Amino acid sequence: MELLKVADYMHRHPVTFTADMPIEMAVARLIQAKQLGGPVIDLQHKIIGFISEQDCLARMLMSTYHDQQSSRVAEAMRTEVLTVRPYDDIIDLAQLMLQSKPKLYPVIDDNGCILGIISRSDVLAAIDKELHSHYRKVS
Repeated sequence: MELLKVADYMHRHPVTFTADMPIEMAVARLIQAKQLGGPVIDLQHKIIGFISEQDCLARMLMSTYHDQQSSRVAEAMRTEVLTVRPYDDIIDLAQLMLQSKPKLYPVIDDNGCILGIISRSDVLAAIDKELHSHYRKVS
């Protein structure tokens, strides 16, 4: 199988978040973009965390139960983030996805700055496209 690169299948304009953003604004962005989550970045576009729909839901429920005011992304985000590089191999990423839970991986450059995101669906589509190209060659 030809070497498939993350850069060829990633989304180059993902929805991103800042740590001080209200959860409600993050939820609105996720819903509008139909994105399952996204990287939380600092002013230099370096990833400092990740927030998912599940993280937002948990924080909003907790705020509702405790009758609290709005929360910030920083209070709900995860700070340990699995990332990939644009030159990484899609097959290696697929194997990583089988071992780890994230459905969405931020794609970063060698300085840790966000370049895009890639999802499990993107990886599946890349592998499917590659397999179909081999079927056509055999026929």
